Amino acid sequence: MGPDAAPRPPGAPPVPPASGALAGFYDVVQRRRDVRAEFSGAPVEEEVLARVLGAAHSAPSVGLSQPWDFVLVTDVALRRAFWEHVQHERSAFAASLEGERAERFAGIKIDGILEASLSVVVTYDPARGAPGVLGRHAIADAGLYSVCLAIENMWLACTAEGWGMGWVSFYRESVLRRLLGIPEAIRPVAWLCVGPVTALQDTPDLERHGWRARLPLGSALHLDRWDGEAGDGALAAAARGVAVSAGAPPAPPGGGA
Repeated sequence: MGPDAAPRPPGAPPVPPASGALAGFYDVVQRRRDVRAEFSGAPVEEEVLARVLGAAHSAPSVGLSQPWDFVLVTDVALRRAFWEHVQHERSAFAASLEGERAERFAGIKIDGILEASLSVVVTYDPARGAPGVLGRHAIADAGLYSVCLAIENMWLACTAEGWGMGWVSFYRESVLRRLLGIPEAIRPVAWLCVGPVTALQDTPDLERHGWRARLPLGSALHLDRWDGEAGDGALAAAARGVAVSAGAPPAPPGGGA
């Protein structure tokens, strides 16, 4: 991990560092931030924008449906109108908080809509590649997951390019659909603020503001079953199990002895 990598949670076991080209990849993953206040508003280079969007467009998708579209929003009036809607939704959420939680939220900036160089709205078209989208018959949301993969590709590409990206989630889909003229059958998934930044924070905003602490990896690990071995021991146990399985002879058809 690079010097700007996110700090490890207290008590978390160390993660062995990668080397060579792998180190650069993991550095980008650790430095990625949901950017809000650090946008410089500087002009964007078309070549960089093409690479960033190209990374998004090269994401894997269920049945190779590529169900995403990208609306590039530069119009100041549109961005201002969306920003005003976001502030309304922020106020609605703030009204649901009390005490210390309300005080913490009051100091958290939730968007960079007006400060970022441009915004990119990513949408989901469930009809793309239909009927018979390979792999979607049992999991209807697989297409939506594909769009999220494109968004993450774009996020990592922005970080690698020295840009920032922020996902704005304080909005109603119906409002965004009307604002940008998105057809009823198309779902707006994300309004993303994109562009050059002055810096990336060493620690994610919500951690810095004390909203939530990052969980250690071990708290999310389970071995074989939900109620199986959990925690950091599951990681070592899984590696041992894979090693044993790799050295075992192949099981006969039908699983017989």
